[in-house]
Amino acid sequence: MTVLDCTAYSAQLRTLARQLPQVPRADLHGFLHIAKAAADQLPAEIARALDDFNAHGSQDGHLVLRGLPVEDDADLPPTPTSTPAPTDRPLLTMEAMLAIFGRRLGLHTGYRELRYGTVFHDVYPSPGAHHLSSETSETLLEFHTEMAYHTLQPNYVMLACSRADHERRAATLVASVRNAVPLLSKDVREWLFDRPVPCEVDVAFRGGVEDPGAIADVKPLYGDKDDVYLGYDRELLTPKFPHDVEAVEALSKALDEVTEAVYLVPGDVLIIDNFRTTHARTPFTPRWDGHDRWLHRVYIRTDRNGQLSGGERAGDVVDFEPRH
Repeated sequence: MTVLDCTAYSAQLRTLARQLPQVPRADLHGFLHIAKAAADQLPAEIARALDDFNAHGSQDGHLVLRGLPVEDDADLPPTPTSTPAPTDRPLLTMEAMLAIFGRRLGLHTGYRELRYGTVFHDVYPSPGAHHLSSETSETLLEFHTEMAYHTLQPNYVMLACSRADHERRAATLVASVRNAVPLLSKDVREWLFDRPVPCEVDVAFRGGVEDPGAIADVKPLYGDKDDVYLGYDRELLTPKFPHDVEAVEALSKALDEVTEAVYLVPGDVLIIDNFRTTHARTPFTPRWDGHDRWLHRVYIRTDRNGQLSGGERAGDVVDFEPRH
């Protein structure tokens, strides 16, 4: 796991956060435009870490920025119980970190069908949440490459922690294809490379249809054969043919073997390379006391992998088109 301790830069980062509009959702495009200027003023060590991760990724597919400024728990509002956040909610420090770091990487993107098309998501436990939802808590949220079935799949998933779960049991699990591929046989690697596999989509993208079936095709391994990308979802990939089933099972086993656990604590930002990893979350027990686990999430697209065509702005919202 690659961790950068940012404690020494706390004062500088607080200063940058104060430069941002304090009601971000009132004019999100304007807010993220100012965040880009702040991103250009980041301390050199943080800027280098983000730029290097953006250019080359990492062996384990993720980067943790730790020791960032964050409100004391008593100064935070209660953990949300509904979505989306009110338009007039004041900026939280961890949202400011996602804005600034995200603009160093690329463009914040909203997905029209997901969370009402909002860009900044609150991630919190919700009673009776669907097992595929980030709001589930007491069951395992299985491995998935975020929106692997979407033509405009985000390059990065960014998670920031304002509150950890009470027992600090919840772990974000990340498995990197760079670590998993050496465990695969040559036959499996060659079979899965550029091999379209039927894939279902998350509930938000089903257009109100309870079960539309596998409406997308996802290639488990693709891109550069010497440094492949990963498209994997344990719940949604539905291989039909025996050889596909066996190969996907082999990939699944390899990913399990290289899994790393990240325990997010307040003041952490986790950046996941969404083209080279799959991620999950272990169960935890909420107390429904206003102090349950509270993360913030944004999706970032860059000009790599065909995710941008030109003219987009940070804060734009895109429509769903399944991969084929």
